[in-house]
Amino acid sequence: MSVVLGFVAPSRPQLLLAAERNEGWQRLHDSFADARQQLVDSGAEQLLIYSTQWHSIIGHQMQADPNPRWSKVDDDFHDLGTINYDLKVDAEFAERYCEAAKKRGLAARTVNYHGFPVDTGSLVVAQLLNPDNRIPIGVVSCNVYADRGETLVLGKAARDAIEASGKKVAVAVSTSLSNRMYTKAIDPKSDKIYSQKDDEWNRKLLELLEEGRLEDVSQLARQFATEAHGEQRMKAMWWLAAVMGETNNYSGKLFGYEAVYGTGQALLSLCPQRSSSQLFEYDEDSSEMYQGDRNILSK
Repeated sequence: MSVVLGFVAPSRPQLLLAAERNEGWQRLHDSFADARQQLVDSGAEQLLIYSTQWHSIIGHQMQADPNPRWSKVDDDFHDLGTINYDLKVDAEFAERYCEAAKKRGLAARTVNYHGFPVDTGSLVVAQLLNPDNRIPIGVVSCNVYADRGETLVLGKAARDAIEASGKKVAVAVSTSLSNRMYTKAIDPKSDKIYSQKDDEWNRKLLELLEEGRLEDVSQLARQFATEAHGEQRMKAMWWLAAVMGETNNYSGKLFGYEAVYGTGQALLSLCPQRSSSQLFEYDEDSSEMYQGDRNILSK
């Protein structure tokens, strides 16, 4: 089958652990109710998550423990308390995704042992979009050194695995938009986007996504990351565009956009359409295979 629905989703623990402390946090938390219903209506049989908070260095990693159960304390916001989780993972799909990534030249491996920590971003998405484990999930890491080409290939490998699975799959990226965060404790009620410039860039990005222009957003990601300090150089948009087919053929729906500790957090869905704008504003090349070493040590 194929990807039936995509989400751009928040990554901060306040939405799980402290939403009531700020009106905006609560609004964004509550907006997941409509997104959950859209997920149900899509008929998706699995939810695949790419989280910019699961950092990997040695290649790309896929969660293959069929039932991760543990407790997570966020690295930055440990004062908020503990996120307890009990998830259902499609381990067979994880293995298939890993093999598809290797076939495209990527270094990839699965992880499957008790106690391996699930990151905050993945938990925010899993617990707010799929709180009752209605459908199994998959989780893939964000390699901190991967460039645009490598991340596109990782997304295309996910699409290969999805098509081979024969299932209807929804995909989600857990990421901040602008990612400038306050470095000192703030009163939650005074929270706002770190700067007007960040807010303006966030709103422009969301405007494009609401118009269904995901591929344009993917190709604008480098500039956005520079101008608004996008999380992990906005790799999530590269991966999402690749797994969803690298087009502007989507219907976008914005559920909510709020500040969380200065960062821009949004919940938005993208539903594939048969016809839409195919006029691309950008024309960067797209990689099909990973060709080798990033030459990190020689730079």
